[in-house]
Amino acid sequence: MRAKRILVVDDDKIVLISCKRVLEAEGYQVVLVSNVEEALELLGRIHFDLMIMDIKMPDRDGLYLLEKIKKNWPLEKWEEFPILATSGYSTLDTINNLIERGAKDFLAKPFTPDELLSSVKKILRKGENHGKR
Repeated sequence: MRAKRILVVDDDKIVLISCKRVLEAEGYQVVLVSNVEEALELLGRIHFDLMIMDIKMPDRDGLYLLEKIKKNWPLEKWEEFPILATSGYSTLDTINNLIERGAKDFLAKPFTPDELLSSVKKILRKGENHGKR
């Protein structure tokens, strides 16, 4: 069984390195990118089991990335693609907006390694259960 592949999209290098260290220690394969354009390029070529993305980034933000994904992939694939959104600006409106646009969960920054792992495992478990129907 291959390791689950996770794409992490964040403009903060410390967040990228921290996510990589925590997730790889749990056996996940982790790919890091610092902007939306890199994420879209990789998503077009490589299958990922989960994407963790920051909402607030310079130039193009996470909401733009969500819209591009929705536009570029068929609805059934879009609905099944698990996305964990993160942000240091966690208002109820932001969270609801993200969930409405397809994010499966939300983590407020700063988050702990345990919070990250708990959310990742929960999302991936839901995806596996969804595929069994």
